[in-house]
Amino acid sequence: MLSYGLPVFGQCVIVAAILTCLAVLVLNKSQRQILFTWVLLPPRGRRIETSKTPPRSLSPEKKVPNNGPPTVPYKDTYPPSRRGALANVAKQLSLAQREKLAGRDVDQIEFKKCIIPFTADYRECGSTYTPMELSIDEIKALGDFPDYAELCGVPLPEAYKEFNIETALPRPYRPFRWAYHQTMALTKLEPDWWLEVENMYISRIAERKRLYLEHGKLVLNYLPGSELACKELMEMALQFLCARYPHYFSLSNLPSKGYVFHNGILETDTVINTMHPLLVLLENVPEDFAIVLRNPEDGCYYFRAGVICSSLGWSVDTKIGLQLKDVHAPIPDYKEKMEFSMDRYFSKLPTERPIQRGSWGLEVDTPLFMPPNDPHEAYRSSQDPDLSLSRIHLRTDWQTLRRLPLSGAIVFNFKALFTPIVEFRDEPYVPALCGKVLREGKRSMMQYKNTWHVEHVAVPALAEWEREQVERGIVPEGWDVRTLEESPWFPGWAEKWHRQQGF
Repeated sequence: MLSYGLPVFGQCVIVAAILTCLAVLVLNKSQRQILFTWVLLPPRGRRIETSKTPPRSLSPEKKVPNNGPPTVPYKDTYPPSRRGALANVAKQLSLAQREKLAGRDVDQIEFKKCIIPFTADYRECGSTYTPMELSIDEIKALGDFPDYAELCGVPLPEAYKEFNIETALPRPYRPFRWAYHQTMALTKLEPDWWLEVENMYISRIAERKRLYLEHGKLVLNYLPGSELACKELMEMALQFLCARYPHYFSLSNLPSKGYVFHNGILETDTVINTMHPLLVLLENVPEDFAIVLRNPEDGCYYFRAGVICSSLGWSVDTKIGLQLKDVHAPIPDYKEKMEFSMDRYFSKLPTERPIQRGSWGLEVDTPLFMPPNDPHEAYRSSQDPDLSLSRIHLRTDWQTLRRLPLSGAIVFNFKALFTPIVEFRDEPYVPALCGKVLREGKRSMMQYKNTWHVEHVAVPALAEWEREQVERGIVPEGWDVRTLEESPWFPGWAEKWHRQQGF
């Protein structure tokens, strides 16, 4: 990718290559089956399902076993169907809607012949299907804001009763690992934490709006054929906010206006049908989103829409429209060693298994958006002898990946979080772990993460805090530095996080 890292959706899918290779090399047959059951669909073809969180890249030095070329095309490979969820969703709808959701079986020949064209606007289509085996007529019958929890198989979050926008802080992610290898550190998504709101909400939304006014398509763009996915994502995000933070967000359906989103933090009312869905997200959700869609001509996935205000070294406009392999073309050995596994992972990802991970870097101040040739790049080219420790921040990009249940699009969302590294001083083991990575991490990896410009100040400070923690008995002397069991957090993180918020 570009010098500062690849798009977050590239990082998320690399896990498929790594897990697949590990399974083949080190696991026995039964262990491989357990792993594949979690990450991929069983190798039996399609099955019908019922209902029930700075983007950085792999080091160019990372060696990945050759996966070889695909033996079958992806044109006839479809994501797991969600038709089984329609019956439960229909129970909540009007009689007229239910009649259009009769749940009839779908003829597979008809389905494959009538897939909606790649660039078609679903609102102008009739008897066609999305890759999820749902007809456009059925999707239209669902109306606005259907029960996405039922459709996805992922429950809505629990209401966050203790939340106070004035004091709320993001969870203190510290995704440091040792021995440090550039892997995905993948975990299942925690449904309560898909989208996170904290006390920087007002300023972050204002910054996003400013970036859009200044940069336009560099931060927000969409191509034909993405209309359904954009609408679906926006509705899912607003449903989440209303369930998680009900004392701040709500939806109403007014006869004269249709759906209106009420934002109690910003004191705004958004009439949904008057704005593009990505603009609704830009102005209400402090997260970035990238949408990739399956092209029925080849079964591969292409970046078709996004609102991304926190990219470093790239932008929406430089990548939109590209196939995944072209988005990642600058990565050495991508075509030979990773392309097949990534395409396979995308082709089979089910809606009910969203994932999450985090990446990190160290920055001077808090640069949110840094397109190519941005003035802030100058900080990365030298070590300022007058750099103050207080200006060095940990930047954590907490990322999630999930499939949408109607369009079949795959969505990557991520949020840049900044923490002054002086916070590490009282966090057990964190100075030792971070310092170890900075001092002894493979140079090619650390150069790719661009930490050198702050290491002359950060490394001595971390070493001093490490000694302090040993002297105070917080960390045992001679502790063998390793990834913490609490990763991506640290011992006592919840107590510190609660204390800082006043509860």
